Amino acid sequence: MLMISSAAMAQAGDTATGTLTVTATVNSAITLVFNSDAAGVPLSSGAGTNNATLAFGNISAFGAVAAGVTRTVAAGTSFTVSTPVDVLVSKANSSSANYTLKAQLGTADATDTWSVGGTTVTNAAASTITATGTYGSNAPEAIAITVPFTTASGTSISNTINFTATSN
Repeated sequence: MLMISSAAMAQAGDTATGTLTVTATVNSAITLVFNSDAAGVPLSSGAGTNNATLAFGNISAFGAVAAGVTRTVAAGTSFTVSTPVDVLVSKANSSSANYTLKAQLGTADATDTWSVGGTTVTNAAASTITATGTYGSNAPEAIAITVPFTTASGTSISNTINFTATSN
């Protein structure tokens, strides 16, 4: 004879239910990353991220320059080295047709002149590099430094360029 307690039967059949309501709000977003341009100096670190390093290496007014570096000389006054860096701005969940790209030096440079895409950049205010950038494609921007002939040999040149992309 088999005896089953009523307590054991009650425990086996217990259930509980619940409802979870889930909500979310989708926000539009854009992202900016730096990529090495095939025609330029490869980024020394951070390619594919928004925090990269471009190292020109040793530069001079005359003699050999590194692969990917273009140099122009203003006779008797200065020389400029430049190389393209790709800037990739992508969007998600946005109806924006294009973006504005601005650049600004991180710190003042009283000696050298800096430019991005042919536009002079300083630390005083952000300069517009493009007003109608195309999403989803690498935009090559020439990063250039103009160095006066009065700069001493062995001088180290270093600065940051802060880029801001804003959807239009």
